[in-house]
Amino acid sequence: MDLIISLTPPLAAVLLALATRRVNISLFLAIWIGGWFVAGNPVAAVGQTFDWFAEVMTDEWNARFLVLVSLLGAGAAFMYRTGGSHAVSRWLSRRISTGRSAQLLTWLLGLVIFFNDYVNSVIVGNATRDLTGEHRVSREKLAYLLDSTSAPMATLGPVSDWIGYQVSLIAAAFTALSLTTEKPYMAFLQSIPWNFYALLCLVAVPTIILLGDFGPMRAAEKRADDDGDLVAPGDTPLSSIENDLGEADTENGRLYHFLLPLGVLLGVACWALWYTGGGAEGKPLMDALADTDVAVSLSWAAFAMVCTALGLALLQRHTLEACEQTLLAGFRTMLPALVIMVLAWTIGTVTGALDTGEHVIEATRDWLSPGLLPVLIFAIAMVISFATGSSWGAMAILTPVAVPLAYNIGDITLVHMAIGAIFSGSIFGDHCSPISDTTVMSSIFAGSDHIAHVRTQIPYALVPAAVAGLLYIASMVVSSAWLLLAAGLVVQTIAIWLITRMPSD
Repeated sequence: MDLIISLTPPLAAVLLALATRRVNISLFLAIWIGGWFVAGNPVAAVGQTFDWFAEVMTDEWNARFLVLVSLLGAGAAFMYRTGGSHAVSRWLSRRISTGRSAQLLTWLLGLVIFFNDYVNSVIVGNATRDLTGEHRVSREKLAYLLDSTSAPMATLGPVSDWIGYQVSLIAAAFTALSLTTEKPYMAFLQSIPWNFYALLCLVAVPTIILLGDFGPMRAAEKRADDDGDLVAPGDTPLSSIENDLGEADTENGRLYHFLLPLGVLLGVACWALWYTGGGAEGKPLMDALADTDVAVSLSWAAFAMVCTALGLALLQRHTLEACEQTLLAGFRTMLPALVIMVLAWTIGTVTGALDTGEHVIEATRDWLSPGLLPVLIFAIAMVISFATGSSWGAMAILTPVAVPLAYNIGDITLVHMAIGAIFSGSIFGDHCSPISDTTVMSSIFAGSDHIAHVRTQIPYALVPAAVAGLLYIASMVVSSAWLLLAAGLVVQTIAIWLITRMPSD
């Protein structure tokens, strides 16, 4: 019964959002339901709900993240108003002649920007939004491309704040086991081939681009291609820089109006992630990334980007009044997303108050065996991350439990498998959850309706997830991760080919 109660608020949020397409109302009602469980009656639940709002908004990391997202919106606004975004689109349009090649370019850029998922969405979304629009690629498809390369690449590396975080979780689990013979970073590297979902997801993107679309995405792409409607009639993008900011200085816009602010963003972010983690004090790179302050580092980088873009606007003879209006307009474009994020964080607080993660683990603990452990961990990670909207939260809940369990009932190879399964399932649930921050960011910078993005992406995510689940089951008889992965890629390609050949409704 405790498990059902603890899962009710997050599942209610997801189901209501998908059914009503009103994310904010759905999230608020789900939080209120959680408050009812905690407070004991519906009236007191209102007070509990607003106490949770105050808690998440005054949390230091959350507050910094709200500032970060606002600054990213302002930076994107300046790149648009100075004509930088249009200059990039013009430059790329002379080299990209089809919608398929525009999508492949988006995928390749997503692979290159691997050190942070948020920065990935900002850079890739701004660089390709106009280009894909010119070739009638739906906003839902662009959001899928952003979402399916950002987190999977960040969790695989080669260097990212995600990896630093993941290695720190592994290190803590090894310390609890008094396992001094194994190096946490080497254990992470050994777990990469077992991170089936992330690897399969990255390959699924170009496979779908080349073989064709299916499910709700097929309808979205047909609509965009036939009618030129990048967003379905009646849908509302989370933000639209173009509509909110008005005319851009397309005549004077140059590539450097786009590339220089982004170069500053990347450079300062890399330096700050190293510096705030103690890199200047002599720490090795991965140790510094494990201890870095992501919110502080990226806030510095976003502020530096805004300052650079503001300077370029002034050099273009924009008045101070116009620059101030651009700055505020950039903040406004992020407001709907900021509201969703506060509500999503509050759902995370609700699941913490109801011990959702612990109840899920407890309900499955007695089923675990060495052979079944990887696939069960994968499934549990999917449930927790989907319910909470946080892949990092699912990793933090599962790693201290699953790693010692794998070591005690198996060997170090089973530990590597368990680590890969944790990260794999966490990313899948995060992808499919409408209350995930990375999913929200993808919707923002693709200019997509958020629920439309979730609805069209879920069938695409289910394919690599299903293949990953089969591979974890097959690991009971096949011990080579690379052999399993090779077989999985073949199965996934055949599955996508078959699905794309099925007639549409």
